[in-house]
Parts: sequence; C-alpha cells; structure tokens
Amino acid sequence: MRLLAFDPFHGAAGDMICGALLSLGAPPEPVMKAMGSVVRTPRIEQVSRCGISAVKIHTLAGPACRTLDEVFEIIRRADAPTRVIERAEKIFLRIAKAEESVHGNHHVHFHEVGADDAIADIIGSCMAYHLINPDRVISLPVATGYGTFTCSHGTLPVPAPATTAILTGTPILVMSGNHAGEQLTPTGAAILAELCDEGLTGLPTGKILKIGNGAGSRDDTQSPNILVTFLMETNDFSKDVIDILETNVDDISGEIIGSFLAQAIDEGARDASAIPILMKKGRPGFLIRVIAPPSISAVLAEKMARELGTLGIRITPAVHRFIAKRSIRKIPVTINGETILFPIKFGYIGDSCYLVKPEFDFAEIIAKKHDIPVRRILHYAHEAGKQYMERGEDF
Repeated sequence: MRLLAFDPFHGAAGDMICGALLSLGAPPEPVMKAMGSVVRTPRIEQVSRCGISAVKIHTLAGPACRTLDEVFEIIRRADAPTRVIERAEKIFLRIAKAEESVHGNHHVHFHEVGADDAIADIIGSCMAYHLINPDRVISLPVATGYGTFTCSHGTLPVPAPATTAILTGTPILVMSGNHAGEQLTPTGAAILAELCDEGLTGLPTGKILKIGNGAGSRDDTQSPNILVTFLMETNDFSKDVIDILETNVDDISGEIIGSFLAQAIDEGARDASAIPILMKKGRPGFLIRVIAPPSISAVLAEKMARELGTLGIRITPAVHRFIAKRSIRKIPVTINGETILFPIKFGYIGDSCYLVKPEFDFAEIIAKKHDIPVRRILHYAHEAGKQYMERGEDF
C-alpha cells in the first residue's frame, strides 16, 4: 500500500507542494494543463537549493483581490476532474474560514491567497495529488518560521494568524524551525491540512519508492529551501492513532449530554457517544466516550470535566484503529425530474468498494424540498451511487 509523506522541515507553500509532487512523479502535462486553464501555463524549472536538485514552479501570475465566490468561479473553469475541483474548493474554504475567524465577518476578500498564483498552485497541487493517488498521506512536523512579516494586512507575527487558524484542530504538527520570517504560508498550510490524514514525528516503517523535492523562491545559503516528499510502501497506512476519553455520569440531563457530544465533535473529536449503564447502588447512568486525536485530547478532557461536572476522566492513550479508505463524491441523482448532485460516501478496502452511503443531512433537505420521505431519497441516492460504482466511472 502506498503512503505519501511530506517533510516540511523548511516550511511549505503552494508552489513548493506542487513542485514536490511533480518531482515525486506526477505527470507534468495534465498538471500544467489544469493550472493553465485557470491562469497561465506555468513554467517548470529544475533548480538547486544548497546543492540539492528540486522542482520550482513559476506560475507567471500577478496579484489580485477576490471574494470567495469569485475564486470558486475561476476554480470551476479548471480543466480537471470533478474531484480535483472539489478538493481545491475545500482548501479555499479552509482559508476563508480562517480569515473570517481572524479578521471578522466583514473580511470577505482574499488578498495574497486570492491571487492567480495561489489559485494555480492549489489547482496544480490537487491535480498532482489526484494523479499520484496515494492510499494515505502523512506530514512530519512543519516549520513555521518566527519573527514578523509584512503583507496586505500590515506587519504580522510568524506564523501568520490565518495560518495558525488553518492548522487549529488538524493533525498537522508544527515547529518554529531555525529561520526568521514566514516559512509556512496560509496556502501551504491549507493544502497540507486538506491532504494529510495524520501528523507524525517520524516516518513509519516501510520501503521508500521515490523521493521528490519542491523548491521555494528563496535560495537560503544555510539550509535548503525545499519541501521533501516520500512515496513509500508500508503496511501501516491503515492505522490511525487516537486517544479514548471516558467518564461515567448519573446526575445530569440528556440535554446537557447531547450538548456536550455536539461540542466535542465541533472541537475535532472523531466520535462521541453516550452509552446507558447501570452504576453502583443500582443507579442508571451513562458512559460518555470520546474518540479524539492525541493532539486535542487534553483540551477535550477539560471540556468534558467542565460541561459534565465530572471529577475524573479516564484516558486510554495511543490506541490504533483500522481506517478504511474513503471518499465523498457528488453523484447525479434524479428526483421528481430534477437532477441533483448528491454527496455520497464510498468506502474501500484495497481496490474494492464495500460501502455506498448517501449523506443523511443532505437527504433531509431534499426530502423536505420535494415532500418525499427521507428513506426514499436515501434509496434513490444509494442506487445511483451503486450504479456509478459498478460502472467504474471517474466521478
């Protein structure tokens, strides 16, 4: 099974990620075609950074200030598969939410990250990732840099507030690194956050099949300004390390329990549940269980104590769980004569699809709109998903 690993020891930016994936083996022609369809056809250059050969992407694009809708309009014109366009939209949505959290609801325009080069870098990175098609993606700790830098918002600290907001709640591990200035850009952070399943402190056990290097713009004489990628063969791709948090409660209402479970999911928990149990002295109660990435288990334990009023949280650390490969794709489903792009989750073991599951929340919306029972909407979507899967179409 193939694992894609990023080593951003000198930071990451959109052009570095795209260049690294091209260096790793993504075919350049379709990547350049996709990038050229939204901006201009970029130029690929083989450069040297401290004596190490790397691929440098020149997008040949200028600055721009755009709204999120304007960026989406450009992305949707890309000569790329639907999955590539959808992934690019998710990356920009991450950036938009981060900008809003930092600058407030009035901040509706992208500056640096709305420029043509950022759009091209994101489309190019998504296309290259699509062509490499790894089974799992990890990132080693990413260097953010330190100090301050100047941008359209003025002089800001490093890492930039938007970059920090993008990484919050993700599995990506960070370090300051040894270099002053911005090493991790918001675009680089958003691409890594969208692509990576896990952040690790070192490479897992496995065989290295190929190494790729993507170059940044600066030619640092002290350390190579490159992003290193590894394509590996490993048996560890299907394991995910999580912490399990548990506590027993018998003196709070179901409304409070439900509220906490929702908050835990919003904070980044992978799952949260309440299980009826019989406690000491025959008292009915609940076992509250939260499954979370180790990076946020301490925060969730504190929230669990505060929200549930419990004095003790049991934490089982570093539990490995099997993770099947999955993807969510938008499949055309015809309902009452209207064709709707319906989000459906597909689960895989190896190359075999064993799960076709329409998104329930979306089904509820469509059911209300057409005054049709939800179960019928789910049936229509499930059948459409099965037909696409059986035809093996690239959707």
